[in-house]
Amino acid sequence: MNIRNYNILFHTHTISGIIISAALYVIFFAGSYSFFRDDIEAWERNEPAKESVFLETDINALVENLAIAHDLKFRDITLSQHKISQRINVSLSAPKDTLDESRQRAAFFYMNLNDYSTSEYKNAYTLGEFLYRLHFFAQLNLYGRSGYLFAGIVSFFFLFALITGVWIHWDKIISNFYLFRPKAKLKNLWTDAHTALGIIGLPYQFIFALTGVFLIIGTTVLAPPVLSIIYKGDQESMYADMGFGLPAYKPSFQSLDNVPDLNFYVEEVQKSWGEFDLRSISLFAYGDQNMRIIIEGVPLPASKFTGKGKAIFKAGDLAPEYEVDPYGPSSYLQGSNDVLRKLHFGDFGGLGLRIVYFILGLVSCVVILSGVLIWLVARDKKSTPDIKRKFNKWLVWIYLAICLGMYPVTAISFLAVKLWMSNSGLSPMEFIYHWYFYGWLIISISLVALRDNFKITKWSMLSGAILGLAIPISNGYQTGNWLWKTFNSDQIQIYTVDMLWLLTSILSFWAAYMMHKKDNSTSPVEHNDNQTTKLKEKSVKYQNV
Repeated sequence: MNIRNYNILFHTHTISGIIISAALYVIFFAGSYSFFRDDIEAWERNEPAKESVFLETDINALVENLAIAHDLKFRDITLSQHKISQRINVSLSAPKDTLDESRQRAAFFYMNLNDYSTSEYKNAYTLGEFLYRLHFFAQLNLYGRSGYLFAGIVSFFFLFALITGVWIHWDKIISNFYLFRPKAKLKNLWTDAHTALGIIGLPYQFIFALTGVFLIIGTTVLAPPVLSIIYKGDQESMYADMGFGLPAYKPSFQSLDNVPDLNFYVEEVQKSWGEFDLRSISLFAYGDQNMRIIIEGVPLPASKFTGKGKAIFKAGDLAPEYEVDPYGPSSYLQGSNDVLRKLHFGDFGGLGLRIVYFILGLVSCVVILSGVLIWLVARDKKSTPDIKRKFNKWLVWIYLAICLGMYPVTAISFLAVKLWMSNSGLSPMEFIYHWYFYGWLIISISLVALRDNFKITKWSMLSGAILGLAIPISNGYQTGNWLWKTFNSDQIQIYTVDMLWLLTSILSFWAAYMMHKKDNSTSPVEHNDNQTTKLKEKSVKYQNV
């Protein structure tokens, strides 16, 4: 590669990386914890669940309890679950047999499978849901889908930065991977760390850049308006061709003598498909002679990577009028969509894969930080005007404070929801928003006040470690579910969260200790050089006076 092309690629790589670096750090940090979203929700609510909880539920009893508070006749009912939880999503359409406006309201809420209690979205909000939505900036959706669009743009620039980064390092990518000089100049240290960790996490980062662009820009932001133009505004046909949504059945407004046994249809599907993961049960025109029962599920990850099953029964019939086996061949659209989603969410390899994804996500955070520090060190030269050097230092102090401040504020948010949320008087959504965003602001300002990259890193690690170590203790104190009890009783979700924070805290203590040890091991020569530099600065100030 000639020098001109190299410089062009190098500068575009640097500029694209700097533009998205802070947002990208938030995406990877929050995304790393959101791999444990289901576990965090179980830990927060003290409601551990197993994977087959929805499939083993008594659907008849569930619908009967729904009918106590809601008039279900001639309505469409959808019961769905897309995560491992004791709660399911319940969606009710507006009644179709009346013009009474008070009865024409659709409803959406959650239902607990243990006691059939219901809760609205704000009251069922959890820290796991918050971190999951933070990783694609859903909290910024003040005007339409601005948060989703922002996350999609960041993913696109990240993909561009990855490609240009590989391109400019291609000639020395193998030799630089094995090069690590911890005692060399600061710029060389950060460069070696950036290159080595970047290569280790490259496949992971590329997967997330590509799937992030697809999920955010492809399916959420651009696909509906673009495809609606192609389909001339007929979005129902569009979603039907794409494999989304469910068919609509009009009621005859003639009541059934008896609503059929819903558990029977689930059992029939189990006999036909074998073991599968139940995703939704839809009841169209409930209680009507034209009532349909639609059961949807996906194959177990250990058996088949892609696929989706659907069975449609007419109420009273013993055999399905339409059926797609989840273990049968998948269409190109279904297969490609499943592959991209599974690669992004990491839900196909169990707990072990999620731990690997979590570690690689934090490694990606280090790559992002090291890239910014390389940028700072490269511009901290004597030839650079003092005003530019000060601006660059302040910029990186603010940047590090915002990014590294996420660690302690995430830890303190875990403590807050466990110890104080139930007595706060706020909805869970408001409580989490207040604690996380206000805490993030306060911690970031406190770290910026240190005005030293080393101290900002050290104290963020140390404070996060102390708070993180208190999380399993607070859970044991509040619920009695200590680590050894949850492990012995197979409450894996709760045990996973406590152990995750215990291990990350131990590693953070070790990192803070190594930083403290390195700070105290400064040689007399370096110490004298620092004193000489300070004396020169004072001398310049005196002469200016």
